[in-house]
Amino acid sequence: MIHHPQLDIINAALDFLNVTIHKANVRRQAPSHCPVCGDTLRLVRLECDGCRTAIEGDFDSGRLGRLGRDQVSFVEVFLECRGKIKDVEERLGLSYPTVVARLEQVVDALGAPSRADGSAVRGTSQAAGASDDGSNVEDVLAALAKKEILPAEAARRIKHGRKRP
Repeated sequence: MIHHPQLDIINAALDFLNVTIHKANVRRQAPSHCPVCGDTLRLVRLECDGCRTAIEGDFDSGRLGRLGRDQVSFVEVFLECRGKIKDVEERLGLSYPTVVARLEQVVDALGAPSRADGSAVRGTSQAAGASDDGSNVEDVLAALAKKEILPAEAARRIKHGRKRP
């Protein structure tokens, strides 16, 4: 068989085009946070695959839209394992405390009340870490500054911590 350098170039170009075409057809998960400043990204444009009609506006991506890529991957594994932490440990090769910590991070990102005191009580201002008189506003702001909670959670804690007139 005779070797032709031009065929190598043509084959390399065809391989490149195949990879490029494949990449163009692969959908990527949309990022949830800005790669520059880390702030939450907003969903502002939707487009129909069929007719290419586009709708622009300020759309809510829902609570799950608050999760980062790693958190979404973790949730997928968690759900596939039917919530069995032991199975998640084995699947991801992580320790029990690490799995629980990641689960808590997901719960926090979803805006659920934190359980800093270890209680499982929900639906009360005490469970959200706020006292009836709102005296822990400083604690809430400190947690927000440390990025332990999201701004929405801080606002909720402060709002629910104050008595209404």
